[in-house]
Amino acid sequence: MPRRHLRVTGAAQAPLGAVLRELRTTLDVPEEFPADVLAEAEAAAARPRLPDRDETAIPLFTIDPPTSTDLDQAMHLSRRPGGGYRVRYAIADVAAFVTPGSALDAEAHRRVTTLYFPDEKVPLHPPVLSEGAASLLPGQTCPAVLWTIDLDADGRTETTDVVRALVRSRAKLDYEGVQRAIDDGTAEEPLALLKDVGTLREAREVERGGISLNVPEQEIVVSDGAYALAYRAPLPADSWNAQISLLTGMAAADLMLAAGTGILRTLPAAPDGAVGRLRRTAKALHIDWPHHVAYAELVRSLDPRDPHHAAFLQECTTLLRGAGYTAFHGGEVPELATHAAVAAPYTHCTAPLRRLVDRYASELCLAACNQQGVPEWVLTALDNLPKEMAEGTRRGNTVERECVDIVEAALLENRIGDMFDAVVVDVKDHEPAVGTVQLTQPAVVARVEGGTAALPLGERLRVRLTQADPGRAKVQFTPA
Repeated sequence: MPRRHLRVTGAAQAPLGAVLRELRTTLDVPEEFPADVLAEAEAAAARPRLPDRDETAIPLFTIDPPTSTDLDQAMHLSRRPGGGYRVRYAIADVAAFVTPGSALDAEAHRRVTTLYFPDEKVPLHPPVLSEGAASLLPGQTCPAVLWTIDLDADGRTETTDVVRALVRSRAKLDYEGVQRAIDDGTAEEPLALLKDVGTLREAREVERGGISLNVPEQEIVVSDGAYALAYRAPLPADSWNAQISLLTGMAAADLMLAAGTGILRTLPAAPDGAVGRLRRTAKALHIDWPHHVAYAELVRSLDPRDPHHAAFLQECTTLLRGAGYTAFHGGEVPELATHAAVAAPYTHCTAPLRRLVDRYASELCLAACNQQGVPEWVLTALDNLPKEMAEGTRRGNTVERECVDIVEAALLENRIGDMFDAVVVDVKDHEPAVGTVQLTQPAVVARVEGGTAALPLGERLRVRLTQADPGRAKVQFTPA
């Protein structure tokens, strides 16, 4: 089964509620916060540890899905008088609210990440913090970790500064609105520069051999109490915004490595066999891949709207297996310090409301940038963080996969025996009659098996639905 991006939009009670509740029980998903945790969160929301520095004059803005209220990042972009650009990036300061060793802290370590189900969100922190006092909501003054990254005219990092400060976002924007404003020329300069800076950073990514896979997302849409599935192709604004986060994660990794203490997001280079398999897949899909053309260069040339290209991009996600977290201290740089897809050292640091490790990354970067000692509570937790994050990431991936499977089965459970048009997007190496198909309508990606001939990778195929039972039997097709 190909690895799929997933977004969940909207919120509603629907007939699938019982199945989704059963899934949460099966996966041992923590839901209600204990009373002592809620009490600590309420007290922290009323009395956070506020920094002395006031940067509320910076007209920051956020870019998130329209319904999001747990806003981790806010930005402001400007031109530097001598040339180049200044990126101001505020990250929610969760440590201003969570005391190390408290019940609130222990609960965050139990949850590790925010989990997104079609019918509800299971947050890392109580909503009074994650969607309230600690969130960078427009018009709200709150503590943040403020990054200032100066870039030259080509988008290369020149200097990095990290401080604690009070900030206030001015506007909550969404991707579609941002794309529209930039395209029609109505965006004011701090927003219009997102395209300039984002495009330059994309060019730097090409230069260093990094890869961003433009794979369409499978999206669960909730409307009027019912679920549907759709494909969403990422907008250019998605990529430009992601480049700002990527820039910050790379700057954070550089600070940690220079200081000799930190936690990195790492990915080993793909083994030769995996790349060789992709070359065979490209040949099967009639994609021209000359030997002198690098893998990253080929990926950037593909159009996900082309079925052959979409199938190949799905296969490319196999090279992302093996990503993890690597902690280090005492000045000993780890043997693996880079992320192969980023093609540089990188760490997670921009989503502390939704991901545990990012709170620690902020503290490590503040200490490194200001030449201070790392707090003892950070050092104490450092060695165990990779294991905690691995388990939290595994659970999050399982939630996404199972939720999509459940919604797919619910959409199709009354259509057993019906015929559908599909595209073969994956074929098993040693079982060429077994693979994965992607339907155009509804937006379903599921297993296909039962035929006698090898599946035609990247080609259209007429298939018959053989099973679909929400919560019990995943969707499955057979070649017609």
